[in-house]
Amino acid sequence: MLLSDPAITSLEKKGYRFVGSKKHAAAKVCHWTKKSIMDDGVCYKEKFYGIESHRCLQMSPSIPFCHHKCLFCWRDISITSTTWKDEFDDPGEIIDECIKAQRKLLVGYFGNPGANQKKISEAQDPTNAAISLAGEPLLYPPINQLLEEYKKRHFTTFLVSNGLSPDKLGKLNPEPTQLYLSLDAPNPEIYKKICDPQVKDGWDNLNQSLDLLSSFNCRTVIRMTSVAGYNMTHPEEYARIIERSNPDFVEIKAYMYVGSSRDRLTFDNMPRSKDLESFAQEIASLCGREIVDKSSESRVVLLS
Repeated sequence: MLLSDPAITSLEKKGYRFVGSKKHAAAKVCHWTKKSIMDDGVCYKEKFYGIESHRCLQMSPSIPFCHHKCLFCWRDISITSTTWKDEFDDPGEIIDECIKAQRKLLVGYFGNPGANQKKISEAQDPTNAAISLAGEPLLYPPINQLLEEYKKRHFTTFLVSNGLSPDKLGKLNPEPTQLYLSLDAPNPEIYKKICDPQVKDGWDNLNQSLDLLSSFNCRTVIRMTSVAGYNMTHPEEYARIIERSNPDFVEIKAYMYVGSSRDRLTFDNMPRSKDLESFAQEIASLCGREIVDKSSESRVVLLS
């Protein structure tokens, strides 16, 4: 087992449901899935890209593995390792059990008079996988087989990567529906401070991955988490990276003072909406893009 029993228990109290015999994969019902079922709003991914929030499966095949220990991460970064030395569960088994776990977590909504019964019924068969719950998915050895299995089941897939595995990124086959790369610093100095990489050459590997973005046929997105007092500087350096990597979209999202990040940052590190939009506009102007959408509820601005 890759995680200790106390670590699994702690995460299950937070809504995670581990699957497979090795316990490295898990699902967790997203806040926005629940809100959508209650007709109380939808995720910005539905607003921006048309993904139905109530039919989204939030999961990860690699909960205990990541190259970073980012200051702003809401997850428990104390449990993460950088290399996969153990056996792993089968991709099909992971998907089957994640779907079953999500169904069990949602079962109470059938008896909730305020729930949209059509949506809760449809939610039993998710159609999009957000491979982003925790950890770095490219560290899961058969990541290609996982994507292939989702494709066979007619899922769309949103894959979020920290960009520190350029070799595996360049060999992704099939490609996900949407590929996110996280860019949380404008230069190596700020990168080391805010992302706390646990491997050598993190900044170089990230930039190698960013240079691969234009070679993908799927929709590509650079995702930036903005933390007041840390990385909301040097907009011209962010703009140069965006111009060079040329993604389809850029999401500039505010750090939220939630989860385990509260042990490392303060409420004041959460940028105000007007400051985030001003920062986003400055970057957009410098790289010839424009703000095309935003979600005030999620504090995210979309550049295209």
